[in-house]
Amino acid sequence: MKYDVTIIGSGPGGYVAAIRCAQLGMKTALIEKYSTLGGTCLNVGCIPSKAMLDSSEHYHNAVHTFTTHGIDIKGNIEVNLKQMVERKNGVVKQTCDGIGFLMKKNKVDVYKGIGSFVNKNKIKVTGEQTLEIETDKVIIATGSKPASLPGIEIDKKRVITSTEALNMTEVPKQMIIIGGGVIGLELGSVYARLGAKVSVIEYTSSIIPTMDGALGKELQRVLRKQGFDFHFNHKVKSAKTKGKEVTVVADNEKGEEVTFTGDYCLVSVGRRAFTDGLGLENIGLKTDERGRVETDAHLETAVKGVYAVGDVVKGAMLAHKAEEEGVFVAEIMAGQKPHINYNLIPGVVYTWPEVAGVGATEEELKKAGSKYKVGSFPMRALGRARASGDIDGFVKVLADAETDEVLGVHMIGPRVADLIAEAVTAMEFRASAEDISRMSHAHPTYAEAVKEAALVATANRALHM
Repeated sequence: MKYDVTIIGSGPGGYVAAIRCAQLGMKTALIEKYSTLGGTCLNVGCIPSKAMLDSSEHYHNAVHTFTTHGIDIKGNIEVNLKQMVERKNGVVKQTCDGIGFLMKKNKVDVYKGIGSFVNKNKIKVTGEQTLEIETDKVIIATGSKPASLPGIEIDKKRVITSTEALNMTEVPKQMIIIGGGVIGLELGSVYARLGAKVSVIEYTSSIIPTMDGALGKELQRVLRKQGFDFHFNHKVKSAKTKGKEVTVVADNEKGEEVTFTGDYCLVSVGRRAFTDGLGLENIGLKTDERGRVETDAHLETAVKGVYAVGDVVKGAMLAHKAEEEGVFVAEIMAGQKPHINYNLIPGVVYTWPEVAGVGATEEELKKAGSKYKVGSFPMRALGRARASGDIDGFVKVLADAETDEVLGVHMIGPRVADLIAEAVTAMEFRASAEDISRMSHAHPTYAEAVKEAALVATANRALHM
């Protein structure tokens, strides 16, 4: 078969690129080595983790908040982890099947097997049968896999990655999490709500260190109330299993060796680009120390006609970033002039409360010597938040001191994963804080916190604080 474009990898970057290429009239092939489409995000990442987060939140509320709302439950409330995992698997299957439907709808030919370069215009597919396909262009979208550290023995039973954490058969008594980033905190939240004692060991001085510092401080405060404890400035040296016990050894900030024990240890120290087995050497491409491929401003590699998107290129490892890049490359191939503003790719943590941010952090503005204004408004001052009982968190707006243009928006609170889209929209059109403050926001809503924070940034005159 001869194709206009072949995409290797069916995660968010790959399958979205395939759809857009097909929409633009290209004869398109998609290669996936696993039995289901969707990549890490749909199978063992974004979608299943959110299913588990929602299920565990229902349990947590049944135990802790239902009586406040006047809902009395007679008898014991018990966790049925098997059913929780089965529900999660059902959500995953339905979502992955949906991608298969979209491929058929858009007439994308799907090949199951490992795709590798014979040369830049010939791809070998090794699966149940081995075949070769001809192609004019190629998009590498093979995603990433969990990273580890020296001295850590991941046995996938007691010392686990995020993949195994989504399919556990028991609730841990004591879960140790190595890494205070997004994945560790989300999965830690699942099991903390179900009754586990969670200890986070973090190399830096804060959790979610890439986000605005105020968000990390507030999330840490809330998670402590949920049963987390935190150990910062710790360098993990080893994690080993003996029987049903895991022992983690680390050096603390004083250089003293300390030991942590638990029945499970989740290794969550980031992800590494998955480019192994692609045969990049056959077309003269090399990867960096994290397995990533270098590209130009059009996401084209050093080999003309070969592009790369998502986790295999530099930038945040986010599904929505990969999707934007997939569409971008497809439209570049079609001769269009798309754009991506990487400063406006939002980041989200799906704990409860949720955390979200877009644009510059206050730390970045200080480091750059920028002159800026800050407007912050607490969720507890909102009628909607008090009505739902979700009073933790705030919205913070950063604006240029002279022009009032919004430079960054950072929020922690209920449904801010959805609320951050307002900030992205405003910043895409280079809105000022005053622009946001003069927009009508429905009452009562959580979104009113954005308006109030913008009012504080503009003229230090919140209406409800």
